[in-house]
Amino acid sequence: MPVFPALLLQAPAPAPGGPSSMVFFVQIAVIIAIFYFIVLRPQRKQQKLLEASLMAMTKGDEVFTAGGLIGEVIHIKETITDGKPSGSMGDRVTIRTGESKVVVERGRIVRVGRPSTTA
Repeated sequence: MPVFPALLLQAPAPAPGGPSSMVFFVQIAVIIAIFYFIVLRPQRKQQKLLEASLMAMTKGDEVFTAGGLIGEVIHIKETITDGKPSGSMGDRVTIRTGESKVVVERGRIVRVGRPSTTA
């Protein structure tokens, strides 16, 4: 009987839902876990720290805006909800940069620093 080389090269097909599909799902789960712990978790932590520093911002702090302005906070106008001031990312912050005063939203500030000591 002749042996056909094409038949020898064919591998048996794995059974659907067998061990090979389980390995695939474990690999996908590991990739998602790695992505979460390397990218998403540190990003959320950094975002919470930024929000905390923005809400703790006071008059005299040095701020850096998303538009590239650097200035000193001279006034914070908080939004009023139910008759009480409530701090939010939509609050208006007046900053002095050079000889100009600029009003920006609290959410557009990317970094809060210590008050500058330059005269």
